[in-house]
Amino acid sequence: MRVDFWSDIVCPWCYLGEHRFSLALDGFEHRGEVEVVHRSFELDPSIPPGRGTPILEVLAAKYGLSPAEAENAEARVAALAAADGLGFTVDRKMGNTFDAHRLVHLGRERGRQEQVLQRLFRGFFGEGRPIYEADVLAGLAADAGLDPAEAKQALADGSYGDAVRADESEAMALGISGVPFCVLDGKYAVSGARPAETYTAALQRAWAG
Repeated sequence: MRVDFWSDIVCPWCYLGEHRFSLALDGFEHRGEVEVVHRSFELDPSIPPGRGTPILEVLAAKYGLSPAEAENAEARVAALAAADGLGFTVDRKMGNTFDAHRLVHLGRERGRQEQVLQRLFRGFFGEGRPIYEADVLAGLAADAGLDPAEAKQALADGSYGDAVRADESEAMALGISGVPFCVLDGKYAVSGARPAETYTAALQRAWAG
């Protein structure tokens, strides 16, 4: 059975959703027969490459929040992350994620997609790393078991850009307008950062056909 999971690396709900799905999958009795494919989705592809903006400024501008309201919004998400045992820092900057998604596709080709994605999530949300910078991305790739020289070369030569765009085109064709969003066995969909139990039920339903 195949599961396609669309997410963006700077999306806190994807951070939570991917973690909860992983918990559900780890406890699924047919785990060894499930292929998970992580698909690319950019929340804001218009962000200029190589530039980061403090997350509180982004929230305030996007949702018309005061600085205090932006801090409160972040605190609520931080509490959810902490409850799931995930690191979460407000000291991070939003940037363009196209290169990070390209790196995830390299990870898939090398059999390390899950490790790359999770290392990027932890680097951004837990450590506040600027995942729009090539050197940072290469270092995180190395942490996830990839060859850092190969990662740097892939980032430099534009590799896997077509794969990212193909994922995004498929998401558009399916009517996916927000993430996280997963499709199980091509038939069942789960949107949003659901509890692990919801993902478990979806896996069981999809498996049963």
